[in-house]
Amino acid sequence: MEHFRIVIIGGGPIGIACGLEAQKKGLSYVILEKGPIVNSLFNYPINMQFFSSSEKLEIDNIPFISKEAKPKRNEALEYYRRIVTSNNLNIRLFEKVAHVEKQNEQFSITTNKTNYTADKVIIATGFYDIPNTIDVPGENLPKVSHYYKDPHFYASQKLAVIGASNSAIDAALECYRKGSEVSLIIRGPEVGKRVKYWVRPDIINRIEEGSIKAYYDTTVKEIKEHSLVLNTPEGDKEIENDFVLALTGYKPNFKFLEAVGIELTNDEKKLPKYNPDTMETNIGGLYLAGVICGGMETHKWFIENSRVHAQMIVSSILKEQVITNQ
Repeated sequence: MEHFRIVIIGGGPIGIACGLEAQKKGLSYVILEKGPIVNSLFNYPINMQFFSSSEKLEIDNIPFISKEAKPKRNEALEYYRRIVTSNNLNIRLFEKVAHVEKQNEQFSITTNKTNYTADKVIIATGFYDIPNTIDVPGENLPKVSHYYKDPHFYASQKLAVIGASNSAIDAALECYRKGSEVSLIIRGPEVGKRVKYWVRPDIINRIEEGSIKAYYDTTVKEIKEHSLVLNTPEGDKEIENDFVLALTGYKPNFKFLEAVGIELTNDEKKLPKYNPDTMETNIGGLYLAGVICGGMETHKWFIENSRVHAQMIVSSILKEQVITNQ
């Protein structure tokens, strides 16, 4: 059983930033990632372009050079992969953490491959693992997906996209341009206000010209094999349908956080309890980093404003170490 000063759960950009910081400060560490390097980014749509410019996605002041001001998925994968390999970060891939428990002054970590012990644990797992379901009959049909990858798959098909955020709007536009007959199902009265400013006019124009059919103030009542039943302001309406992309957002793995013992607020936000100055949770020695800190407020934290968590956490650990040694 290997022992580390720090075990970092999650090999996304913020988990990598934590590993870099621990390595610079001479602390033994390991990053445990359930998939490939930056697993969440790998599972983003093929053609996705970030809202942030490349310099805001940089970690540890390592330059991120992209062709355009706002980089695309493949450029981000290259950037973070090179950071891992060039710095020889201690990262274990395709190793999923199943259990974390504090025993006396150490943590016991169980994965699908082995066991570890650690003095400190950092959870930087993001929120892309669990989709927000719409909980209607037929949602489990094979034609329904909560993740979007490549528009080619939906060419010449009747596609319903559920949602009004960036992921839903990007998918609707890309699939329309690859020959899909797109219907956009929006629960509210308009396209989401947080949609990328250079994309929002595009989708509105496509809707107004009739290229994409938008159903506002509408929810899905039932998903059938070859159709959808919609609850519209005019009453129920059934439309023909081949595939459904239910892009209604994602949420952190709250069950994992609660199993570890992290307290969450008793409301719809489910904000985890942590010290904003050190990122330490209600469990001594266990820290949160990155977008997971926002609970259900998944728009609150991004790479650009949470990359500082790495320095905050490692600084806190080093300060505690100095006090202990005195």
